[in-house]
Amino acid sequence: MAIRLTKYYYGDIPEDKGGGQVNDRVMKSSSKEAGSPATGGSGDGADWPLWEVFIRSKQGIDHKHVGSLHAADAQMAIENARDVYTRRMEGVSIWVVESKYVHASNPDEAASFYEPANDKVYRHPTFYDLPDELTHM
Repeated sequence: MAIRLTKYYYGDIPEDKGGGQVNDRVMKSSSKEAGSPATGGSGDGADWPLWEVFIRSKQGIDHKHVGSLHAADAQMAIENARDVYTRRMEGVSIWVVESKYVHASNPDEAASFYEPANDKVYRHPTFYDLPDELTHM
């Protein structure tokens, strides 16, 4: 005996209710929801991309990395990041970046990577004479 279940994920609400496509599944009555993303199955959410989340707090002027999450698109990632990482109204701005677009330098090559900066002495203000009245430098 097969039971027909209709399961809606974020963004999959039927057109007549203001959403997108319907996700229909036919499952045996004795089986669990093995395809559900929440249970770690190979359902619709299993292939959602990973997004890195950056939040600017009310006290800060820079965005800080707070974590990662899976989402179908950028709008869903922002909404999920709001729900997960700003529960106490501490955020002012949220950035999400798909993880595949984040690139980093190799820490093992840091000495050679940052070496050109040592040639530019004008970046090190050690030889400037500052007035005595200047106290916040």
